[in-house]
This record gives sequence, structure tokens and C-alpha cells, in this order.
Amino acid sequence: MDIKRQTLKDNLMASNNSSIDERVDRYLDIGHHWIIGNHHFAAASSKCINLYRDGHFIAAVMMSHSINEGIIVFVADRVKLHRDKSGGGAKSIEDLIADLEQNRTISKTCADAVRGIYESYRNDVHHMNPKVGSIDFPVLARNNLKRLAIIESEVFGVDIVEGKLNPHHPVFWDLNSDGTVSVFLRLE
Repeated sequence: MDIKRQTLKDNLMASNNSSIDERVDRYLDIGHHWIIGNHHFAAASSKCINLYRDGHFIAAVMMSHSINEGIIVFVADRVKLHRDKSGGGAKSIEDLIADLEQNRTISKTCADAVRGIYESYRNDVHHMNPKVGSIDFPVLARNNLKRLAIIESEVFGVDIVEGKLNPHHPVFWDLNSDGTVSVFLRLE
């Protein structure tokens, strides 16, 4: 068992070392936002970046779909957008995106990024339809992660003023009474 363990360890180290430059390039290429609110999707978003960095493209695409939808529902809830249709039932993600863009909660650029992820074979990937056999997952994952960076940069954009965070949209942050805020940092 010790020989098998050491062989596996050596193989993993060799694999990691041989792909390190590619992984660093992928990580830097997407331009993720360095700080977001410490909300329920923050850890998943960071794990999604790491999945892409490490070459797990299908998983990164799947997670990008979920995170994208989670952020849009979060934004809709924070601005108290009615999520029910007038005739009954819940609004679709497409409806929420349109409403958030129309009422200028999110910019056209952000809305286009959200739509780009949502329309990136979401149902085919979610249901593992035969179409997934022809999808270029490295390219799709890269595109989705770049789109996610646009979304997070807009929703969680901040300036640093006199050493303090100054959120562009405070409604998306949980500000404490003492002026502090819980954040999720991604400073690698």
C-alpha cells in the first residue's frame, strides 16, 4: 500500500507541476472580481474559479450556471423586485433579467453577461443531453467565467476610500451598524 500511495503522490505532483503555467494563465485570464459580499453563493463562486483554473471545464460551466441564477435571484430579492407573474407562477430567469435591466438595477453589459451564461447550453448541460458531446467546454467555461467576472464586478463593485470599502451598490452588501461589512476575498 505504501508503494501505491507514493506512486499516486508522485504522479499527482508531476501532473500539477507540468500544468502549473496553464493553470496560472487560466486564472489570470478571467479577471475575476477580487472581493464580493459574503453571501450564500460566494464560496461556490470562488470554487468555480478554481475549477476553471484547474481544468475542470464541465464542472465550471455547471457551477457558472447555478451561480449566475443565484446572483440574479439575490439581486432581485435585494431590490424587492416582485418575482411572481401577474397571472400566477414565478417569473423565469429571463423575466428577472429583463426586469432588472429595464429598471436599471443592472446595466445592459451586466444583463448581456447574465444572458450569455444563461443561454450557454444551460439545459443541455443540466440534463446531459446528447448535445454536450459537441460542446467545446474549455472555451465555454472561459467565456462563462469572464461573464461572471463582469456580473460580480458590477454587483459588488467597490472603491477604497481612506482605507475603507465604499460599495457602489450598498444594497447588495450586508453593512453592519459599526460600518463594517462581511466580505469574501479572492486575492490569490
